[in-house]
Amino acid sequence: MIRTARSGLWTCTRCLRQTPRKPLSPSHRRWLTTASNTAPQPKFDATSIPTDHSDPGTKYDDTLLRKLFDSPQTFRDFAPPSSRAINGNVGLFRNKYLTSPAGFLAFAQDNLEKAHKLVHTVLKASSVEEYKAIVRDLDRLSDLLCRVLDVSDFVRVTHPDPKIQAAASQAWALVYQYMNELNTTTGLCDQLGTALAMPEVRSSWSEEEETVAILLRQDFLKSAIHLPKESRDRFVSLSQDISELGSAFVDRMSPETHQISLPSSKFQGMDPRLARKYSSFGRVHLPTMSPEATVALRSVMDEDTRKRIYHATRTASTQSIECLETLLRLRAELAELSGFQSYGQMALRDRMMAKSPESVHQFLQALSKHNARFVEEEVAALLKAKQENPHTSSPGDLQPWDKDYYMETIRKTIRSRKRESDILSSFFSLGTVMQGLSRLFSRLYGIRLVPRDVLPGETWHPDVRRLDVVSDTDGHVAVLYVDLFYRSDKSPNPAHFTVRCSREISNQELQEAAHATGATTMEEAIDAANDGMHVSQQSGTIKQLPTIALVCDFHHERDAKNSPALLDYYQMETLFHEMGHAIHSVLARTSMQNVAGTRCATDFAELPSTLMEHFCADPTVLSLFARHYKTDQKLPYGLVADKLGIWKRFEASERETQIVLAMLDQELHSSKPSQPGFDSTAIYHQLQHDHGRLPPDAPGTRWQGFFGHLFGYGSTYYSYLFDQTLSERVWQVVFSGGQNGGALDRANGERLKENLLKWGGSRDPWRCLSDALQDERLANGDEKAMALVGSWGARDGRHT
Repeated sequence: MIRTARSGLWTCTRCLRQTPRKPLSPSHRRWLTTASNTAPQPKFDATSIPTDHSDPGTKYDDTLLRKLFDSPQTFRDFAPPSSRAINGNVGLFRNKYLTSPAGFLAFAQDNLEKAHKLVHTVLKASSVEEYKAIVRDLDRLSDLLCRVLDVSDFVRVTHPDPKIQAAASQAWALVYQYMNELNTTTGLCDQLGTALAMPEVRSSWSEEEETVAILLRQDFLKSAIHLPKESRDRFVSLSQDISELGSAFVDRMSPETHQISLPSSKFQGMDPRLARKYSSFGRVHLPTMSPEATVALRSVMDEDTRKRIYHATRTASTQSIECLETLLRLRAELAELSGFQSYGQMALRDRMMAKSPESVHQFLQALSKHNARFVEEEVAALLKAKQENPHTSSPGDLQPWDKDYYMETIRKTIRSRKRESDILSSFFSLGTVMQGLSRLFSRLYGIRLVPRDVLPGETWHPDVRRLDVVSDTDGHVAVLYVDLFYRSDKSPNPAHFTVRCSREISNQELQEAAHATGATTMEEAIDAANDGMHVSQQSGTIKQLPTIALVCDFHHERDAKNSPALLDYYQMETLFHEMGHAIHSVLARTSMQNVAGTRCATDFAELPSTLMEHFCADPTVLSLFARHYKTDQKLPYGLVADKLGIWKRFEASERETQIVLAMLDQELHSSKPSQPGFDSTAIYHQLQHDHGRLPPDAPGTRWQGFFGHLFGYGSTYYSYLFDQTLSERVWQVVFSGGQNGGALDRANGERLKENLLKWGGSRDPWRCLSDALQDERLANGDEKAMALVGSWGARDGRHT
């Protein structure tokens, strides 16, 4: 069965703050798999750090990088006249097809023609030599489909031109339909199985080839392709029903009570401007799902009013709960049809580090135990604040509707004692942050971000900047398009898109391209083989360059003279986080696109991005770039320390909430939905009582009906907690917690790159972690390893 790798878009619980994007149904998820090869790799040797061969233009690039984002005039003047005078359209991302809306259909049709030929080649393989080529043929087949699906998916959700959006959607649908047809081609699975059973074939494969072959075979079998036709048809039907129900659950979730209506006097403490927005005739009519309802829970002094708001905002409609529980029952049936005890077991077995629900349970239990003492301290502080409040009516107990209110009360007290930090954004102009990222990557990995002019038609909006990623030793290694400024028609969700993955282009492909285009030179054949997009050539190997798009939504006063976009700390951290995904795509330039970059284990893909959140809080890293946009004054680190102290004050309590939700995700994707009397509300409330230290939800509430991630991250919601914990350990062990310059030590960067980042999904992530951390206890990746990770905790230090 064929599938795409999330259609090129990687999102996480941090990246995607609103409704989760609709993922492909289980029967269509093929080409993103968990690496599982555990062959040993060379140990890191600090003496092998490459020499810095950076060119004399590095300083110029560094200065220009800041100006390109901070100075509109510099950006307007950047394109030289010779570039502007070029006639014609080079195509979006320099893809020669994508010069007009009609080009999307031509792009899809040409790639489908190539795909048909590859499928025929795989199905007719009979000799040892032909079976040796099957893995690379299937990887190329995947690449041909992803070339269209990845760029089309990006364009249809990002491009401002409706005609181009429509063309991209048409191309996407055409290729997606063909992918569905391949999902019923049992011969592909059979041929791959034959190749894996031949010792003379497997012995000829590289580690990467064997990894991809095993992953593809496992995914085929997991998707019921080996079952009789009647069962396969039921699998496809179930998958479609699950996709439709999941979309309905996310899109139509609603509260049981849509509005809270109370006298205006009951809202004392809330910002009067917000209250007036919903006031009429002496009453406030507050929409349950509005941001203002969340604000009211934090600010309204009257306990009864908070209780009313709390119940309304924590009680999903009967229809939402019924939709969710039907979805869960169908998933349980799908798993049983495929031979699994539960949907969680099916989802975790092959493409996750955890491998099983039991391992996830071990991790969450250990993490909860580590976190418990800190939660108890925070709950004691909340209860003390309530007891000291002269207006409280029940000082002896902390109620669930008290939590947010007293958290905000304590944060306000901390703010009143700390220095004013509203000026923090003045030190984080967008240009200085981009400059800082380039400087950090240069020191750690020997790569930097180099501004490049864009040619006509290359980008989807005039705001987009192109940055080439340049290595001191390997030259041009990736292309990065950044679209960072706010537009009214643009999604507010930050996201990292892989528009094209790394993949080795074979001599045979070059010959085919030369023949198809009539090319007479190697350069023209290379151009045709990669649709005009960039390639790298080293040691006789030609690879597609990773092409990445980063999209954020930072406000910028366009008409303000010489006024750059200023980021608050959270926005700055978000940009670091997204660049963590991008650097993974850049450094993991594998030979096979199935395992390139972030196409690794799902519960491993967030490690590089969450690790970057540690770097942006480190004083030595901030000293690289954080300066006042007007005065050039260095950032007083105390401002950041104060901000973090307030922001992280109740970090343990927030983590407990996420732990319980991850446990709920596991329980709801166990065998329980297929049992009589299944009740998701009872399961959720019981988990809160058994594993929580915070006040549990009140009887009658059913918040799980608002938990949209149950669809998009079914049985994998623990992943972000898992990677937070891993990134904390990497930060402490590899980078010494930032002490003594550890955050900028090139040897530390090389250690992480060589042992972990460069492998993408081509090596067992447990082996990558074991080597990077020099901890053999992790090597087996069993339940003991999962429990060990949980015992480390997501934060070793405390922010107070």
